[in-house]
Formats: sequence, structure tokens, C-alpha cells
Amino acid sequence: MNGNGYTRMEGDYIIRHHRHETRDNQCSSALVKHIKAPVHLNYSSVITLHPEIIDGRPGTLVIESFVVDVPDGNTKDETCYFVEALINCNLKSLADVSERLAVQDRTEPIGRI
Repeated sequence: MNGNGYTRMEGDYIIRHHRHETRDNQCSSALVKHIKAPVHLNYSSVITLHPEIIDGRPGTLVIESFVVDVPDGNTKDETCYFVEALINCNLKSLADVSERLAVQDRTEPIGRI
């Protein structure tokens, strides 16, 4: 372990793939979980953020896609439903926090700036 609580390997991956430049009013974290299974069995996802205009104001379109193995005894539909529910919960939390910050910032409608 190094001074920040990560092993050298974890720290190297975090520095390479998860570095964020934060402002004074921001925080950042990286969560680590070791799973006793090879990578090709583990969950895979892509998340992208795209600017858009919502109700005349700057907004963000978030798209997350995933691939996950269907466990024995489950159907594809059951597995997708479960994973989609988890992702939707996370995206709702992201939206709630971001929209609360946007209201505090009082983002002006497009064309009034």
C-alpha cells in the first residue's frame, strides 16, 4: 500500500485512466474492487456524455451501454432488467446531484448569456 491506500498496481491504473483535475468546489474518488474471476467474464460498459439543450438551457445527454454474462438460472431479459435497474438508479443519482448544482449555479437560458 502507498500513502493513499492503493497498491502500486491500483495506483498505476488510477493515474493512467482515472485522473481528474478538480476545482476548489469539487472532489474526486476512485473505488476499487478485486473480483476473483478473469476480466473477460467481468461486466463491461461504456458511458458517454454529450452536450444538448433542454428547455432552452445547457444540458447533458448521458448514454451508458453494457455487456454482462447471463448467470445460470436467469434469462437474458431478467439479467438485462436487473442491470438496467442498477444503472438507472446510478444515472438518477447523477442527474439529481448535477441538477441541484446547476440550479445553484443558475445556468442562464441559451441566447441570454
